[in-house]
Amino acid sequence: MNLRISNADTRPIYEQLRQQIRGAILGGELKEGEALPSIRALAKDLRISVITTKRAYDELERDGYIHTVAGKGCFVAPLDSALVREDGLRRIEAQMREMLELAHSCGISVDELAELLRAMEEEGNENGKCD
Repeated sequence: MNLRISNADTRPIYEQLRQQIRGAILGGELKEGEALPSIRALAKDLRISVITTKRAYDELERDGYIHTVAGKGCFVAPLDSALVREDGLRRIEAQMREMLELAHSCGISVDELAELLRAMEEEGNENGKCD
């Protein structure tokens, strides 16, 4: 797992870390039961605070992506399909909000957006991308 922290990013460091680890789990790069680096080791490798790393891990655990075993460390939790679906819906909703704001500012109607989405889906189906 290749984690990168950017000082130019507007998100807090713990959030960058949380999102990258969550992405690695959802993308299959990190598998169920796989051990994560220790909080101290990861903080040292990334040259960030242990407190920052702990906050990212705490939020990942709260959200159900990892679990902690006392004395052994943090591990990727079994993925709940409802959790994966809810996470996807939340991310889609955020992007759709941005899309709607942009469309409204450009004078594009919701019907035109829907038609564009349908056309993109058809194009993807023709190319074998949206099965």
